[in-house]
Amino acid sequence: MSSCGRQRLTSTDPLTSFGYTEDRAAFAAEHHPGLTPGRVVRSDRGFVFVQTAGGMVMARLATRLVKQADDDGMPVVGDWVLLGGDPSEPLAEYVLPRTAAIVRRDPGRAARPQVLAANVDTVMVTHPLAEEPNLSRIERELALVWESGSAPVVVLTKDDLSDDVTRALETVGGIAPDVPVHATSAVTGDGLDEVRTYLEPGRTLALIGPSGSGKSTLINVLAGEDVRATKDVRVSDGRGRHTTVSRELILLPGGGMVIDTPGLRAVGMWESAEGIDRTFSDISALAERCRFRDCRHEGEPGCAVEEAVAEGTVTARRLESYRELQAEVRHLGEQLDVRARQERKQEDKKLAKTIKRYYREGGKPPRS
Repeated sequence: MSSCGRQRLTSTDPLTSFGYTEDRAAFAAEHHPGLTPGRVVRSDRGFVFVQTAGGMVMARLATRLVKQADDDGMPVVGDWVLLGGDPSEPLAEYVLPRTAAIVRRDPGRAARPQVLAANVDTVMVTHPLAEEPNLSRIERELALVWESGSAPVVVLTKDDLSDDVTRALETVGGIAPDVPVHATSAVTGDGLDEVRTYLEPGRTLALIGPSGSGKSTLINVLAGEDVRATKDVRVSDGRGRHTTVSRELILLPGGGMVIDTPGLRAVGMWESAEGIDRTFSDISALAERCRFRDCRHEGEPGCAVEEAVAEGTVTARRLESYRELQAEVRHLGEQLDVRARQERKQEDKKLAKTIKRYYREGGKPPRS
């Protein structure tokens, strides 16, 4: 980085509390001088609400950005963007490089990614203890987080509704190697101090999980006020009803930021091979001892993973969850290969039509 692009930030700079760093400032100054930096706190129908040093502004997406951005390159909550255009009608011109991005397969489009949030330091995978923990769901979400580049934490909410919190912690801890697991209750205050340790000035926390897992309630407790709408818990199963309809970044009074997300019904994998290996590090380590390097742990001779299942050191459920995610990623790769071939074929057709039109209109081939 050249010295001309270096910008010194202080703790009094308005954007420092939102996570703006000297590296980001230097990159913006060197590559896109003269534009205004800001962080996306919410997006809505082609507009982004951006926190700048001068306050909150609503900006449209620049045409160049819309045309040139890849499927996962459009600004989302947590992104740092650079604004240009008239001050009365600002345009989001560029998205600064991300340090992390939570990406799932878009449930509404074929083989396309959907970025849920960007530049998140810690992601809390939330799951309510009003019911038995859905281990396969938690494993899936952990794979998503490990792949994102963020640090995962599992937060088991509503522990006041659990018959055996200790057992729940042990069970979830057993499928989350190297991941902190906390039990919390907004009613009794259990575990909230532990959660607060992840909130530091300039750092961003995101919450993901199923609808009704208590994400918005937890955020309200951390904020000390009702900043996110919630609905009453159903008496029948202790689950809150879904209320969050948009992703939003919230600056908390005590420092740090949190991103609330709508409940995830579908958690499709998107090029998550590394995240799966981190989530199933126990199985990945065993796989190194399999007789065949391409062993899929489906009946091949000399499979160390299936031997561990037979011995009881790995559960059959966990192996099945691992197989399912691996198969999902392989299928995605096949779909992407087919799409790439189709796109190349379309480009070849366009080029052939252009050449035919050129000669039909009397053109001559260029000299060699």
